[in-house]
Amino acid sequence: MRANTTHWVCAFLLLSTGAVSQPTNDSIKYDHQDVFGPITWPVTTGNTRSANGQPGVNYWQNRADYIIHATLNEATDDTTITGDVTVNYTNNSPDNLDYLWMQLDQNLFRPDSRGAAVTPYTGDRFDVKGFSRGGYRIKSVSVTYKGQTYNVDPVITDARMQLRLRNPMTGKGDKITVKVEYSFSIPFYGADRMGRRLFKDGFVYELAEWYPRMCVYDDVEGWNTLPYMGLGEFYCEYGDFDYYVTTPANMTVVGSGDLQNAAQVLTPTQISRLAHARTSDTTEMIIKPEEINLAATHPFKGMLTWHFKMLNSRDVAWAASKAFIWDAAKVNFPSGRKGIAMSAYPVESAGKDSWGRSTEYLKNSMEIYSKAFYEYPWNSATSVSGVALGMEYPGIVFCLANLKNGDLWGDVTHEIGHNWFPMIVGSNERKYMWQDEGFNTYINDYAANIFNHGEYRDTVARSAQRVLRGYKNSHDPLMTAPEAIGLNDYGQYYDKTALGLHMLRNVVLGPDRFDYAFHEYIKHWALKHPLPYDFFRAMNDAAGEDLNWFFKPWFFTTWKLDQAVQSVKYVKDTVANGALITIVNKEKMAMPVDLKITQENGTTEILHLPVNVWQRNSIWTFKYPSTSRITSIVIDPNKLLPDIDLSNNVWKADK
Repeated sequence: MRANTTHWVCAFLLLSTGAVSQPTNDSIKYDHQDVFGPITWPVTTGNTRSANGQPGVNYWQNRADYIIHATLNEATDDTTITGDVTVNYTNNSPDNLDYLWMQLDQNLFRPDSRGAAVTPYTGDRFDVKGFSRGGYRIKSVSVTYKGQTYNVDPVITDARMQLRLRNPMTGKGDKITVKVEYSFSIPFYGADRMGRRLFKDGFVYELAEWYPRMCVYDDVEGWNTLPYMGLGEFYCEYGDFDYYVTTPANMTVVGSGDLQNAAQVLTPTQISRLAHARTSDTTEMIIKPEEINLAATHPFKGMLTWHFKMLNSRDVAWAASKAFIWDAAKVNFPSGRKGIAMSAYPVESAGKDSWGRSTEYLKNSMEIYSKAFYEYPWNSATSVSGVALGMEYPGIVFCLANLKNGDLWGDVTHEIGHNWFPMIVGSNERKYMWQDEGFNTYINDYAANIFNHGEYRDTVARSAQRVLRGYKNSHDPLMTAPEAIGLNDYGQYYDKTALGLHMLRNVVLGPDRFDYAFHEYIKHWALKHPLPYDFFRAMNDAAGEDLNWFFKPWFFTTWKLDQAVQSVKYVKDTVANGALITIVNKEKMAMPVDLKITQENGTTEILHLPVNVWQRNSIWTFKYPSTSRITSIVIDPNKLLPDIDLSNNVWKADK
């Protein structure tokens, strides 16, 4: 919030203003036509998306409902998943479909995958190099359509599978059923998305991308079939998930959605503790550390099947281990509805400086995001300690086992934050990584300021200059697809995007207008598939401001910002007549200009000049009604902007 000394000043309402002719200074790169010239965002046909950034009157999206059975076969040398998935697919588009496309994400771990081929020999965070048993083994594929069932010979290309239909599937609500029998070996390190890791009391298995799933068919590109290669994440249809996970009976399983058969897989003590946790605002133990290896903790024999359901989700994931400590607490949603937050972790992660606070972090994050942005639509969420540094799925997140204090808070709140972007607001992560990572990073900053009176505020402070240092040498703009961005540059998807939202809120629009427009975007695109252009239009429309001058440079270019104070002169060389202050925009970006002006008599004032001062020229001179000699002028005194040269942001009078 701005201080009381701040004045919102329209350039045309200053006591006296005057534009200076375009300068000849060769160091000035700014061209007002580049920034303020006409921009037309792409449009879709058929009124599927509205000019105001909302879904159009004819908006549609297809639906995929899943029934999945999977068995974890634990073995010393090769632990596998065997299973079958039945997809009840609804084609709500107006188009006939001659074929269907499915994602086979486990094929990333084949030694001949595209992801392995493009991984540097030195490795990277995702370290996709494949292993000899990696990838799906597809046993059979069948299709049932209009009462006829037949087998299909799938056409598999890397991590995609095409199913060519005997007869086209018609649109406008037509339905088809696909069943796939499959198996795969669980990689030790699944590209930081899933995998298995051995702890003192046994392996922790984090299972994601664990079943063949439908590609998205949308009104923008038809079938979205970009291959899974590691960095770029996912784009999934919404649907209901009914899934069954069979594991050795000495394991605890946690998963997306709601456990359906607690009486068959939990002891009476665990059921009682879980019921108590649902009423408790503090963390309650379901399985205590000292109980992990007791026979009474897992009294069942052989194999045990855990049954979960999750409605209207875009994915599900799960984790299993005999090493799990398990705790939980109640979540209070704004509507009065109650949910539950849980954590599962090995003893190596235990402790009040570590995973002993995981559920506290998870619960509070869910409550903060639900109150501030959109109420969490599901009933439960679980945080799992394991091999993945940080990865999100609807209702479950995987975080690294050795994180402590602020690092664990940051990981938990970030990963569960993804349940808002892109699990609720279902953007295309495979193409527009900034639209999920950056928006999520922005709401993480908000949560850090609130949680426990700002306990971890300083650990995630997003200063403009720190963000600038991270991306100033990047040659790739934010709209670059993840698989095409520099390997050292993808951090800007997070930080540069979040900084852009902070600048729109705190410098351009003000909190009220930004917050309203951002909430409108979330509300209208919840459980739908927005494009970046829908976001741009939604913000312009709801805020009542043409922000294209910002969206184009910030997301489509690597332009920089450099605002400077050029000179201060007094009218007729007399202080009492007022000062003529000249500022210059030297680089290609434009932003509003905040100026802190200090006079010799001690008067200090902050002026806010709108971005419109740069609409015609790179130099702007305005008259300031000074009452005594100006001693200093500081541009962007709160350092909210990523100005590349701070030295020319300060002007001081000659002594």
